Amino acid sequence: MPRSFEPDQKKLRLNSFFQFIQPLGDLIPEIPVLKSRGDRPLIMTFEDQLQMLIFFHLEEHVSARHMLQVLEQDDFARENIAPEDGIQKSSFSEAINTRGLEQLQIVFEKLSRKASGILPNRHPELGDLVALDGSLIDATLSMYWADYRKGSKKAKIHLGFDLNHDIPTKIHFTNGKGAERPFADPITSVGQTVVADRGYQEHALFDHLQAQGKHFVIRIRANTTKTVIKKNNVDPDSIVFFDAQVLLGKEQEQQSLHAKT
Repeated sequence: MPRSFEPDQKKLRLNSFFQFIQPLGDLIPEIPVLKSRGDRPLIMTFEDQLQMLIFFHLEEHVSARHMLQVLEQDDFARENIAPEDGIQKSSFSEAINTRGLEQLQIVFEKLSRKASGILPNRHPELGDLVALDGSLIDATLSMYWADYRKGSKKAKIHLGFDLNHDIPTKIHFTNGKGAERPFADPITSVGQTVVADRGYQEHALFDHLQAQGKHFVIRIRANTTKTVIKKNNVDPDSIVFFDAQVLLGKEQEQQSLHAKT
């Protein structure tokens, strides 16, 4: 028998849900249409999928089975979120697991650009700062592509974070063993400043970023060989303790880097 779960919360749920999907209104027409991979038409459009994912996280459902039960039995969910003819567990699982990644990534990047035009720029004097980092996410053992180590599956996200506006801007996915340094270039644009930890120290990468017209603030290991070209004066009362133009690495490494560039 269809019913409303916590009917006194229905207005709150409705307001919260539509508040989250409102910014998507003018983006949806720009998103590539999700197409069927066979002769059978799609039961769930990308817009349906997006609304279900938002509802899933707002309601904090414990599983897909739990959410599908709500979509079938709850008045609000059935009227506003579920596909017109409903959806079965097999169709839902297939759609969520194999479809919409390209569309979701486009939505993410468009929302990020939209937000950056609204949020205040906290450090305009420092230029366009983008923090880079990779983060591991536990995956199920059936996700064979998420290679990490025997008996463990992990996916990795490679994230670019706009420090001036406090929002993520770019995201890429690899298996758990995916290297982080190669994503410094595709995540950033000309004129931006990369901010990263020691894991991104690679002298060839530094040369490449400079050649692309990009700046970087990347910590280097304490034992890195530095050949000073020009040393600048430092105010003893400032937080800066060393300021110089240097060549990083040993002479053989420097020659190799120049040969590559």
